[in-house]
Amino acid sequence: MPTLDRQRALARQKLERQMARRAAAAKRRRQLQAGTAAALAVVVIIGGVTLLVLKLRSDDKPASNTAAPKPSAAASLPPGSCAYPKSSGGQVKNVGTPVTKNVAHTGTRTATIKTSVGDLTFELDQAKAPCTANSFEFLAAKKYYDGTSCHRVTTSGIFVLQCGDPTATGGGGPGYQYGEENLPADPKKGYVKGVLAMANAGAGTNGSQFFIVYKDGSALDSKYSIFGKVTKGIDKVEEVAAAGVEGGGQDGKPKKAVKFDTVKLGPLT
Repeated sequence: MPTLDRQRALARQKLERQMARRAAAAKRRRQLQAGTAAALAVVVIIGGVTLLVLKLRSDDKPASNTAAPKPSAAASLPPGSCAYPKSSGGQVKNVGTPVTKNVAHTGTRTATIKTSVGDLTFELDQAKAPCTANSFEFLAAKKYYDGTSCHRVTTSGIFVLQCGDPTATGGGGPGYQYGEENLPADPKKGYVKGVLAMANAGAGTNGSQFFIVYKDGSALDSKYSIFGKVTKGIDKVEEVAAAGVEGGGQDGKPKKAVKFDTVKLGPLT
């Protein structure tokens, strides 16, 4: 039979083994918790970037994968034909609907916009985006854009100035919608500095809102119709972006206001 000293020694060894097992278990829990926290942090960061990118839509959308674009309804129409069905929801400034037959589908047309930061000149691509250009020209001729303000600038992830909403809220439109055209196979090569593209809230929901890309490297999906480019005044847009967002942050109302006075269309060339 073990002596008292021997019993105490055995008990102490047993206690030490238990304490060692508990310490090892606690270490494993801390490692697991640290790994979980790191994974959650990555998810939060990725989620934040995704949320920023997903927000370039017409009810306030440019996203980030490079999958090849699907054919749109607009692309399937016969040359010279467009469709502008009625849209639902949002705040509407109704000026009618563009023509749908005998739409110009070759050449280019200029649009000169007098703004509070200086003149901008757009070259509208009638050949690659006839229905989009037709809509923009229709709205311009109806003075739809006169007096409107660009409601959004984004300075991280996507580099755009978004305009064309008469309510300046991101939720306004003309009361009609239409499909996509001229979607780039490679968005990194498509949405480059100076490009004009339509904002939307999903496939087939183009309206009046558009964005100007003022810097290369925007993380955008191939979901936004490219309908032209800025040929004069991109430096003015860069100045607006450099001034930042009102109240701080990377996405929101431009600190340097951009208001459209008039839009004048040139001849088809």
